[in-house]
Amino acid sequence: MSTEEAIQRMDLGRIELAYLEHGQGPLVLCLHGFPDTAYSFVPVMQRIAAAGYRVVAPFMPGYAPSGLARDGDYRITTIAQDMLHLIDALGERRALLVGHDWGAIATYFAATMDPQRVPAVVTGAIPHLHHFLLRPTLQQLNRSRYIAYFQLRGIPERRIVADDFAWLLQLIRRWSPSWAFTEADLEPLKATLSQPAHLAAALAYYRALPGLLASRLNWSLIRQPLPVPAKVIYGSEDGCMGAELFADQTYCFGADYEPVRFEGAGHFMQCEQPERFANEVLAFLAQHPL
Repeated sequence: MSTEEAIQRMDLGRIELAYLEHGQGPLVLCLHGFPDTAYSFVPVMQRIAAAGYRVVAPFMPGYAPSGLARDGDYRITTIAQDMLHLIDALGERRALLVGHDWGAIATYFAATMDPQRVPAVVTGAIPHLHHFLLRPTLQQLNRSRYIAYFQLRGIPERRIVADDFAWLLQLIRRWSPSWAFTEADLEPLKATLSQPAHLAAALAYYRALPGLLASRLNWSLIRQPLPVPAKVIYGSEDGCMGAELFADQTYCFGADYEPVRFEGAGHFMQCEQPERFANEVLAFLAQHPL
């Protein structure tokens, strides 16, 4: 991924966010997950911007060059609020959120919290959280064992950076077995996670999960059917979030819902098939204009 993109910054109070921006028009926010950075969205951003949209991809809180959360809060509900505040800070009233992985979870929460500012969403690689928590399979529990591993303090930090990120690269290959990524694709990720405080912040998303799920208020948000139209994209070869998890989740969506399966794609489908991913977003925007 090119790192020649101009980086802009916005201070939201509790966090300073760095972001990439392309185009002019109605706002589309592209939210990345783990292990990833905003750079992976650049080919998608360029195609959407060329169609007449303002496309912004923030480096999610804690991911350099964004700052660390001044209050140390990396709960995904707080991250979702950050994205709502970013819409305001960019001078817009509403935005389509396009979220992948953790960005998808933030997208679901943001749209549930404020459907006026987030009137429609596109998510990648993550089913609705209620469905994921209510109907996990044994196979998926095995795939997700890394989440329990990330709860340990210090050990994952040392392992991730060891041997030039060999363990993390193995994880990415397992999650997207057909993605022929290059060293250039991973250079921004390595630069971010090589910084100890920012690596700890990325893992803090996972370490905040137990507290998130212990909250009655958060469970009310999780159980609530998504109140806005949604397109949910998933890969047939995803080794992180199995394709079977995207079946039979219509009950989690209270408005138009369209699942889209990418054959031959894994977890990072926006990197593996960026043109198709962008076209799916544009087709959705044509159906649900901002």
